[in-house]
Amino acid sequence: MSENKVDLSKNLKKLEEISSWFENQKELNVEEGLKKVKEALGLVKESKKELQNVKNEFEEIEKEFEEEK
Repeated sequence: MSENKVDLSKNLKKLEEISSWFENQKELNVEEGLKKVKEALGLVKESKKELQNVKNEFEEIEKEFEEEK
């Protein structure tokens, strides 16, 4: 397993903060909004990749378990 493990909880919290930022804007700052969207996209990509890694680990464990039957 990789030592550079992604903290999914931290990413989710940051995505919630970005979402709240957009919800609380009375007048949208386009430049800042673009930065937030790019940041969110990076977090989503990173999280999706980590979730795939977790899924793969579960599948490996399941395969080992089935072999033990």
